[in-house]
Amino acid sequence: MDARILEKYIDKIYSFAISKTFTPDEADDLSQDILYQAVASLPKLTDECRFEPWLWKLASNCALSFRRQKGKERAFYLYNVPEEDFEQAPIEDKDEETYDFLREKIAMLSAKYRDIIILFYYDGLSTKEISERLSLPEGTVTWRLSEARKKLKKECQTMEETALKPQKLRLDIYGSGNFNPDTRPYPNTFIEDALSQNILFFCYEKPQDVESISKYSGVPAYYIEDRLEYLIKRNAVIEQSKGKFQTDFIIWSDKYGEFCENKAESYVEPVMGKLQDALNKLFTEADKIPFYRAEKSADELNYLYGVLAFDYICKNLYKEEYPRIPENYDGFRWRYTGSVETWKYRRITVGHQICRSPGCTSYGHHSFWLKGFEGRNMMFDSNILACESLLDPNVNCDKEKIADTVKLGYIVRKEDGTLKVTSPAFTKAQSDELYRIIHEIFSPIADEYIACVQNFIKDYQKLFPKHLELDAKRMCHNMVCDFFEVVADICVKDGILKSPAQDWVCDVLLQY
Repeated sequence: MDARILEKYIDKIYSFAISKTFTPDEADDLSQDILYQAVASLPKLTDECRFEPWLWKLASNCALSFRRQKGKERAFYLYNVPEEDFEQAPIEDKDEETYDFLREKIAMLSAKYRDIIILFYYDGLSTKEISERLSLPEGTVTWRLSEARKKLKKECQTMEETALKPQKLRLDIYGSGNFNPDTRPYPNTFIEDALSQNILFFCYEKPQDVESISKYSGVPAYYIEDRLEYLIKRNAVIEQSKGKFQTDFIIWSDKYGEFCENKAESYVEPVMGKLQDALNKLFTEADKIPFYRAEKSADELNYLYGVLAFDYICKNLYKEEYPRIPENYDGFRWRYTGSVETWKYRRITVGHQICRSPGCTSYGHHSFWLKGFEGRNMMFDSNILACESLLDPNVNCDKEKIADTVKLGYIVRKEDGTLKVTSPAFTKAQSDELYRIIHEIFSPIADEYIACVQNFIKDYQKLFPKHLELDAKRMCHNMVCDFFEVVADICVKDGILKSPAQDWVCDVLLQY
């Protein structure tokens, strides 16, 4: 590509440099560095459509290197290590002096050793990845890492490498948006670096200042301030009060699942008898509908009827409004979520994925993820159309789409050579009849059931930080459906339901 394309970006690059530096002189230096690197690397870029993402990624890398260098020149207190690791046993009080001493010694290492220690233990990079990051031979990286360990062990014989492992979050989003890993990555990918994750974890329960975050994460205040500014722009952190920062989304931990497992059944007990009677009636009446059963057993179909009934109650009989998600910096409506759960406990949650594409097919695929069973990813348009073509001979679908759907397991070939759709399916008339039955049976007890769930929600929401009230309401909005898991467990114990095999998946095709 022609380097002259950079001319119209000079002012933008300088504005970018101003936002990343402290003085005009520093901004001039950083701008020159970005432009130099861009001119040198531009011939390698062949796709002009990717120019802007490429340029700003290069600028960000230059800014990071520049600020690291300036940080060293300013002689800030340099790298510590995390005080504790969520998955490790707590450090005994008697060892605190040892670990404090170790942090100080890491800070005193020369840059060539210190950077490798941090990249290896803190960012979790391999020696090969470090060699690529620092443009050093891998052998040099390995040798310096070994020398750094020796230097530290001279000062601190009781050093344990586990003290250098940071907290790791599993990050995701919920809501809506048009994302693609190649052209528009999911927003959570921009906050998945090790330092961001540790800031987010540490600032979740209560606001923290820069000094406290620096001490916890083991990173100089200079870098913390820079990362906080970035996380605020990414709508991941808010400044709760002057100089106090807090994570602005829910991070799930075991305390939420523990509360669910220990408390949930007691909240639904007052109405449990009525729910069991209603479910028994539902199983009998729904079984009279001549829908496509996909050769599912009675136990499997009873679970399906049950989850569809509780989903109906939540969507049609529950009057609480879902708090609207505000528009984000990219114009879409989504929110982050994080997790440090160990899965020792399970939160109450019925996952529900839906694919409906009017114009492509008349069916929608509903996939439910239930406690104790394998989940199934939702079908896409072509898969649903392939299934519909087998359910309705008037619908045409090319063989390639059918073959792809067979590969994914949504259609299987039987021993006699015929094809079978593996999901139950209701026509519009049949699903209308099912929902008529559900409404008739459950509406008389819906208010009483919903009141029990609301009592649970009221206490459950006390576990969330106060500023995340709307997020907590969104997370609890589907709880009227989610409590089917709790009800189903009690019904299994009482012999009302029989649990299907663990490899069973709960999904259905509904015509609309």
